[in-house]
Amino acid sequence: MPGNGEAVTRRTGARSGEGAASVPSRGVVVLFAVACGAAVANVYFSQPLLATMGHDLGMSAALVGSVVTLTHVGYGLGLFFLVPLGDVADRRRLIVAQLLLLVVALAVVAAAHTAAILLAGLAATGLLAVVTQTLVAFAASLAPPAGRGRVVGLVTSGVVIGILLARTASGLMADLAGWRSVYLASASLTALLALVLYRVLQRRSGTPPTTLRYGQLLRSTFTLFARERLLQLRALFGLLVFAAFSTLWSSVALPLSEAPYVWSHSAIGALGLIGAVGALAATAAGRLNDRGLSRQTTGIALALLAASWLPLAFTRSSLWALVVGVILLDLAVQAVHVTNQTLIYALHPDAGSRLIGGYMVFYSIGSATGAIAATSLYAVGGWGAVCTLGAAFSCLGLVLWVFTRHSTSDPAAMATSRGEARACSAHRE
Repeated sequence: MPGNGEAVTRRTGARSGEGAASVPSRGVVVLFAVACGAAVANVYFSQPLLATMGHDLGMSAALVGSVVTLTHVGYGLGLFFLVPLGDVADRRRLIVAQLLLLVVALAVVAAAHTAAILLAGLAATGLLAVVTQTLVAFAASLAPPAGRGRVVGLVTSGVVIGILLARTASGLMADLAGWRSVYLASASLTALLALVLYRVLQRRSGTPPTTLRYGQLLRSTFTLFARERLLQLRALFGLLVFAAFSTLWSSVALPLSEAPYVWSHSAIGALGLIGAVGALAATAAGRLNDRGLSRQTTGIALALLAASWLPLAFTRSSLWALVVGVILLDLAVQAVHVTNQTLIYALHPDAGSRLIGGYMVFYSIGSATGAIAATSLYAVGGWGAVCTLGAAFSCLGLVLWVFTRHSTSDPAAMATSRGEARACSAHRE
């Protein structure tokens, strides 16, 4: 008997009208993945460049520290205020418009000659980079329920690679041609992607747009969260796994920059290449979801996430332990993330953008919590305290799964019952 949540993935077609849809071609899905990775990378480009930016524009240490904060604040605002528009607007036009505005924001950053202009440009960049989530929702809407997990998994793999390689790419480009070249190159790539997506994407997504007005649209996001227990649970899973993810990636540079490693910034950034292995989990998890194994995939991934902190605890004495821990952690996080997005989109395909946007707010909260807590704990208790924190987030997620995996009140089960009832009714007619 499959888990309550996983049944949604297979049977939603009966109530969403998507059952007859064809799976988008692999080339189109890869295009979505590339666009997602390129867009989300803009949020992380600045992290290795802070010192150089600050020196170039004469910024104080406090002002330099606000660069990353403002970018993420902009991203959080975009998740709530822009992503839901995908449920009322033509997603093709919305995506292209956001990409073109993102080109402008990136050009402003590249040309900034004062701190105020730089900060405004980066805040706008974060705000518009949420086009990533609109792309994920659009890709999910193009796939039938039976193939949605595979599509979401492949697109999410692009997001994973974009996040993990952004720091490496920006550091290398800045060394070669200065920090401004990073944003000029990104603006050029974004403009090219906007043109290609305009030519390739369908004019309308597979689900009919809602007629809600903007204010009603935003309020309905809260209504969905209040009503759908599966959404609440998956948002909590997202918060906890990304708190663990951020605990590692926001602080791992600290022990690596000290003895016995004393790595350069470029070498530390290259660690993201190892983490990109997590992209493999995104695709595999999507296929497992399509086979009705969402519950099992979540449990195994959360167990691996908790286990990953054991080798990570030996980072100071073993590079191989660090590598194993990074791979396990990234595989686990991406498996849970893909499963979450596949299941919550299947709840209400006509509200896909609101569901994914709202879910990603919890992702942002988890990421911010992990980063702040990890860097603070490292100063007080060292790397051991950081690993304890990451293990705590991971174990909380596993405990939550244990106590909710057989929940009979899961709205996914009710959605399944409604779909089966409608199918029987249609057969009788």
